[in-house]
Amino acid sequence: MKPTFCKYFIALILFFSFSEINAQVCNGTLGDPVINIDFGKGANAFGSPLTFGTTNYNFVGGTPNDGDYTISQNTFGMHSSGNGWFQINNHTPNDANGYMMVVNASNNPGIFYQTTITGLCPGTTYEFAAWIINILNYSGIKPNVTFQIETISGTVLKSYDTGDILENTTATWKQYATTFTTSSNADIVLKMINNGPGGNGNDIALDDITFRACGPTITPSINNVVGVNADLCVGQSKTYNLAAQVSAGYSDPVYQWQSFNGSTWIDILGENTTQTTVTFTNAVVGTYKYRLSVAERPNINSVNCRTSSAILTIHVNEKPNPIASNSGAACVGSVIQLNVDQGISFSWTGPNGFTSLFQNPIIPNVSANSSGIYTVTVFNASGCSNTSQTQVQVLPQVIAYTNITTATICENESFELEASGGSSYTWLPTDGLSNPNSATPIATPKQTTIYTVKVSNGTCFTTKQILITVLKNASANAGGDKKLFLGQSVTLKGNATGDNITYLWSPIDYLDDPTKLNPIATPPNDITYTLTVNSNCNVSTDDVFVKVYPKIEIPNTFTPNGDGINDTWNIPSIAAFTNPKLKVVNRNGQLVFESSNPQPWDGKSHGKNLPIGVYYYTLYLNEDFKIYSGWVLLTR
Repeated sequence: MKPTFCKYFIALILFFSFSEINAQVCNGTLGDPVINIDFGKGANAFGSPLTFGTTNYNFVGGTPNDGDYTISQNTFGMHSSGNGWFQINNHTPNDANGYMMVVNASNNPGIFYQTTITGLCPGTTYEFAAWIINILNYSGIKPNVTFQIETISGTVLKSYDTGDILENTTATWKQYATTFTTSSNADIVLKMINNGPGGNGNDIALDDITFRACGPTITPSINNVVGVNADLCVGQSKTYNLAAQVSAGYSDPVYQWQSFNGSTWIDILGENTTQTTVTFTNAVVGTYKYRLSVAERPNINSVNCRTSSAILTIHVNEKPNPIASNSGAACVGSVIQLNVDQGISFSWTGPNGFTSLFQNPIIPNVSANSSGIYTVTVFNASGCSNTSQTQVQVLPQVIAYTNITTATICENESFELEASGGSSYTWLPTDGLSNPNSATPIATPKQTTIYTVKVSNGTCFTTKQILITVLKNASANAGGDKKLFLGQSVTLKGNATGDNITYLWSPIDYLDDPTKLNPIATPPNDITYTLTVNSNCNVSTDDVFVKVYPKIEIPNTFTPNGDGINDTWNIPSIAAFTNPKLKVVNRNGQLVFESSNPQPWDGKSHGKNLPIGVYYYTLYLNEDFKIYSGWVLLTR
C-alpha cells in the first residue's frame, strides 16, 4: 500500500494531451485494426472485471490500491488530493462512456495483463500498439512496461520495453508500438509485464490496444496527382483515374480496389490492379471513398491480412444557391448597391460593360444606361458555381421649372409662386405660404425670403429657388409739436422709414433745409409743417405744429398820477396766453394785485392808491415756460 501522502493531490486536470512514441512502428502501410481492445463501454462509471486469466491483479469496482485494478470511464475522485493521480477520462476518442484499465502497481514486478489473440494471418507482419499514461501527478516510481508477444507454444516473437514512462505536468497519453511477424500458427499470446515495484508510484492506465497488418508503402494518386481528395460539383460528369504505387515488401502481392458504402468496405469486382477508373455522370451530392488493399496472394481474401492505402475521396459538392438583389430603384446621379447573399468569390456583369469581383459592389453616379439585368456568378469553397440575376431600375432625372426666379413686392402684398415638372411639391420655409404642398401657393412674406421648392416624381427629386424681395412701406413721423418765443429757433424731429424712400418738409418757409429730416425752423408766427415720405410702394405724411409766442417784456416802473402818461403797469405780450396768472405783493408779502387775464394794474389795491414803493411780482404763463418774477417801482 502506498503512503497516504503519496495518494492525494489537490488538483483537477480539466484536459489531457496525447502524444505518440514512434519507435519500432510500421514503416509501410497499415491495414484496418484487426484487433481493437478498448475495454468496452457502459452507462456505469465502472465496468465488469476482465475474464479469468487476463490478470493476476485484484479487481475493485472503485479506487484501486496496490495490487488492484479497475475498469472505469475516468479516474475522477481516485486519489485526487495531495500527491496522487491525474483526474483523466479514458483514451478512446469521442467516447465518454468508454472504459479503460487502471492499474495500481503491485509491490512485486510481474504480468499485469495477458490475453490470447486469434484471427491473425500466418507469415504476416503486424503492428501492435497500446496507449498508456503515467497517472501520477508527482515524481514517484516510473512505470516501465515490457510488451511480450509469444506463440501459443511459448516462443517469443517480439519483446519491446517502453523504458521509464515519465510523469508530466499535465496528463499525457502515449502510444507505444512495435512490429512482429506471425509464424505458420498465427495465434499469439500478448503479455504486459510491469518491470518496476509498486509503493510510491508506478501507476498506469491502459487503453486502445490494436493489431494492424503492416505491409509495403502505398502511395495513392488521383488523375496522376499524388493526393487523396478531389472535388466535383453536383450535376457534372467526369472520369477519375485512381492509382497507387506499392513499394517492395510482399513476395507475391495481390491487389483489390474497394469502395465504402457508408458502413463497410466493399470489394469492387474485377478491379485487381494498381489502378482503376470511376466515372460520374450527372453526379449526385455525396462523399465517395475508395482505397487499394494489398496482401500476399494466399491472404488476399482475409481482411485481417490486408494493408490498405490512404482513402481516396471524391467529394461531389452542392452548388451554391445565391440570391442577388439591389438597393432598389435609383435616381440618375445616385448610387446603386448590388448584393448577393453567399459564396466566397464573385463575378458580376451588367449593362455598360459593368464588371466587379466584389460580393456587394457599389455603382456610383448611375445614368439611364445603368438600368438592366445584372448577373453574378458565385463560387463556393468547393469551387462549384451558380448564377443569379437582379433587375436594376434607374428612374429619369426630375427637371423642375418655376414661373420666376426672383420678384419684388411691397409690404403686405402677395405673389403666386408656381412650380412644375413633378408629381409632388414641397415649399420651404412655410411662413407666409397659403399651402406649402401646392404647386402654386400664394406667398405673403413679411420680409425678403428665399423659397425653395422640392419637386419630386415619388422617388427622385430636385430643388429650385425663388427670391421674393419685400419692400418696406414708407412711413413719416414729423415728431412732437413745438413751442417757442418769437425770434427763437427750434429743430424739427422728423423720422422716415421704408425702402427706396425720399422725403421733404412743406412749407419750406423759415426752414434752413426742407430736405433734411431734422431741419431748423425759425418761424415768426404759428405754423404747421408737413413731412412727406415717398417710396415705390406708397406716400406717407405727418404734421408738426410750431407755436410762436410773442417776446415777454416786463416794465419795472409806472406812475399812476393821473396825468395820462404811464399811469398803469401793463405787460402787452401776455395777451397771447390763455389764463396767465399775475400776482403782486408788497414788501411784507401781502397780496396787493392779482389777475388771470391781460388786465393792467393801476397802482391800487381794493380801490385805494398804494403808497410809493417797490412791489414784487410773479407771472405764470403756462407749463411750457418758467415762472417770471421781479420787482416794479410804483411812484407818483
